Amino acid sequence: MLGRFRGKQGPDAQTGVQEQDIGVSNDTEKAPQHMHIPRFNHNGHKVTRGIKPDGESGRGGIHPWHFIRICFRSTSHMSMCVNVLWPFVPPAIALHFARPDLNLWIFVLNYIAMVPSANLIGFAGQELARKLPKVFGVVLETFLGGIVEIVLFMVLLHNDVNNNLIPVIRSAILGSILANLLLCLGFCFFAGGLRREEQEFDEVISEVGHGLLLMAGFGLLIPTAFYASLRGSMDSGLLESKTLSISRIASVILLVAFFIYVYFQMRTHHGLYDSVLEKDEERDHDREDDLKKAKLTFTECIFALAIALTCVSLHAVFLVEEIEYMITERGVPDAFMGLILIPLVEKAAEHLTAVDEAWDNQMNFALAHILGATVQTALFNSSLAVIVGWGLHKAMDLNFEVFNIVILIMAIIVVGNFLRDQKSNYLEGSLCILIYILIAIASWYYPNPVPGASNTAEAAGAAHGGG
Repeated sequence: MLGRFRGKQGPDAQTGVQEQDIGVSNDTEKAPQHMHIPRFNHNGHKVTRGIKPDGESGRGGIHPWHFIRICFRSTSHMSMCVNVLWPFVPPAIALHFARPDLNLWIFVLNYIAMVPSANLIGFAGQELARKLPKVFGVVLETFLGGIVEIVLFMVLLHNDVNNNLIPVIRSAILGSILANLLLCLGFCFFAGGLRREEQEFDEVISEVGHGLLLMAGFGLLIPTAFYASLRGSMDSGLLESKTLSISRIASVILLVAFFIYVYFQMRTHHGLYDSVLEKDEERDHDREDDLKKAKLTFTECIFALAIALTCVSLHAVFLVEEIEYMITERGVPDAFMGLILIPLVEKAAEHLTAVDEAWDNQMNFALAHILGATVQTALFNSSLAVIVGWGLHKAMDLNFEVFNIVILIMAIIVVGNFLRDQKSNYLEGSLCILIYILIAIASWYYPNPVPGASNTAEAAGAAHGGG
């Protein structure tokens, strides 16, 4: 017979383990196997079936006051500071309709407003991930963090006329990878190194991620190398057509590699990732405080994601419409716009989350987010842009500027060298950040490509003939 149940509030409660007092009668009668014994998490909340104890909010539906308070608190103190930028969101949207002639202000306001909107996606994604199995939660959280980037790429493709925005998309693809590998990883190494002499991480995370990055870098390099090798010795229209075809084939192959990687993480080798991430949770300096925090309900997570995605989409549309003005009238170089400005705003939320994890000694979680986001951009997002461009009859290819692709390959090699010993410190972080600053300076002085020079399509019609 079932006796009484008591939810434990001691140290073991942090892992969702409950103490059960089950009285058994003298006749050793067992409880029916189909009966469900309720579980209670660290805060004493009854855990809903299918929800992990760490993500149980103890509530249901939507509670406006709790929703606003929890969202403003966000994931960390840095993320909470970002939320003070929410007052920029309404005027950024309103100004686009009220004063469309104020191009500079529209660009600046929407650029700033994109940051808190993207931050909300990151926070709601993290709250949702906590309710799910660890590996699946990290994969979903990483994918949601990349939604901002996908939205921007799609808006850029839609607004492209005569290939005027294709160079920006190409630069943004590489810029996103560089921002993750150098800037975000650098700040993670630096922040973690300030609190401890060295931080260690597992090879399961670093080796798989770096191997995929090398493969992705090779895949992205092939169309550029093909075009650069044959430029001048083949008719330009035919060369562009063949390069476009190679880019589309390469995109399909990179997509296959991405789905194999996801399957590897979530199905065949998820046990390895689970054990590594569980050890990281035990090392979390803020573990107790994080468990005690109030959490969003499942419904509130979906609602927050809907609000954030709506705002991000609007800001992306308004931002992209002003890019041509910023390049032609304000003299912002194509390379700087795509390589630095766009990736910084789209990756802000992911960077804050990863740096906070490194600060709390969760370097495996930080690397999982950084390398996962980088692999998603290199394998999935870039391929998606090419394939969607194919469907829209746009000459979107992987024929990057030689300057950009050389920087990418060198960044992958440098970061791989830092990851090899499975240790990090603030020196390595500082070097990554300084390299990124140097790239930003070089991209500011890099001239805008002109037809017939470098890896630039001369005519959209010639490129369209390749597919």
